[in-house]
Amino acid sequence: MDELDTACEILWTDCMDLKKEETALVLCDTPLRKIGDALFDKAVELGSHPFLMEMMPLPVHGTEPAPMITQLLKSVDVAVIPTTASLSHTHARQEANAQGTRMATLPGITPDIMERTLNTDYEDLKKRTEKIAELLTNAEIAHVMSEKGTDILLSLKGRKADPDFGIIHNKGEFGNLPAGEAYIAPLEGKSDGVIVADGAIAGIGKLEDVVTITVKDGIASSIENCAELETALDAHGPLARSVAELGVGTNKKATVTGNILEDEKAMGTVHIAMGNNLLFGGTVDVPVHLDCIILHPTLILDDTVIIEKGKHLM
Repeated sequence: MDELDTACEILWTDCMDLKKEETALVLCDTPLRKIGDALFDKAVELGSHPFLMEMMPLPVHGTEPAPMITQLLKSVDVAVIPTTASLSHTHARQEANAQGTRMATLPGITPDIMERTLNTDYEDLKKRTEKIAELLTNAEIAHVMSEKGTDILLSLKGRKADPDFGIIHNKGEFGNLPAGEAYIAPLEGKSDGVIVADGAIAGIGKLEDVVTITVKDGIASSIENCAELETALDAHGPLARSVAELGVGTNKKATVTGNILEDEKAMGTVHIAMGNNLLFGGTVDVPVHLDCIILHPTLILDDTVIIEKGKHLM
């Protein structure tokens, strides 16, 4: 059994708890067909009833798929989605979960990422991620800083954080694979300060130079040194510049490589996203969601230091 084959088995068994009597859908796009085929073949080997569907890549993270795909996602027990652009922040995903489909998205996944990150201690990851999510939920104010210049306050009062730890065993559950983040939607209109992304940005990749985002009243009022980010957000109107998410990476095996799927899970990083947060407790409904990775951050929740220069203290 090669490493990719092992990773596929871990995904179906440890992460998704696939049962022989269940229907399973592998939804991939053309660039990720190799991984789609590997997941389909493993599901067949495990004795389930899989389907494989390939589609053309969607233009950006958060774009809704065709109505036919939305209906197909609702009709199966389990769906695994290795695609170039993420379906995580879509109504299609939300509707399928509400219908009972348990689902994992793997946007931009590569064989290397699967092989390096999926073989992990999921109970340990669950414990660590749930702890961070609890701290985020109980906090009123998050203060994120970094030596590169990040200094931003985000209001979390009344919002609930979600833990993503890779155990997706129950009806209607959803997660991202590889897993390993706790995330929350800050209150709209209440974030102020500066984000200096120095790790990576979704859809753009690993950063050679820092990108400075000035936030006023919850909106990215200016973006310096990244025309691509400005273009991607502004294509969807002013609301797309809304601060949508504060996320904390919790996966010890993940590193910042320029692939946001892995980058946002890397232990010792924090990410702040702009765009859609409707599907995890916010109110912004736009078809885009772009994460900005901050390396070696300090995270203070109310008066408690949770992370200091990239080191977890809790």
